[in-house]
Amino acid sequence: MTTDAKPTSRERLLEAAATLTYREGVGIGVEALCKAAGVSKRSLYQLFESKDELLAASLKEGAGAFVAGLLPPADDDRSPRERIMHVFAQLTAQASAPGFHGCRYLAAQIELKDQRHPASRVARRIKRNLLGFFRREAEQGGAADPELLARQLLVVFDGASARAGIGVDDLKGLIVPTVTTLLDAAALR
Repeated sequence: MTTDAKPTSRERLLEAAATLTYREGVGIGVEALCKAAGVSKRSLYQLFESKDELLAASLKEGAGAFVAGLLPPADDDRSPRERIMHVFAQLTAQASAPGFHGCRYLAAQIELKDQRHPASRVARRIKRNLLGFFRREAEQGGAADPELLARQLLVVFDGASARAGIGVDDLKGLIVPTVTTLLDAAALR
């Protein structure tokens, strides 16, 4: 007979931080986080140096799911163009889901403002990784200027994510032609 292990206090805090900061923003209070996780403040501070460290750990913990939900598998045989388009198709699909509030990593950076904040550093690293994916695909696809194309794609990604996240655009019919224009202009195969 198998039993499901009860999540630890640490796991519950990480989940509460992920859920509440995505829905409410990084300004969510310690009391709300502890209440949602069903732990005491003392437990939080025994497990994490500060709320800032909890936020950073939560963002880091969610990075795998973020990547898996956006990027194609490393071993798929699609062209660089198709692999880039996959990311934007995923974004469009996610944007139409109930409860979509945009890219949590972009939101954390915008809300925190302080680039030295532990959560901001994690968020910046995750966004740099997405930029790196775009740059590698642009290089493999023979883009005229892979760095410029990668930066342009990240601007489109972040802008589209933010607009959909605040509910002013559903992205339908917008992303594919926009990204296609950028890829064509860069002569990406």
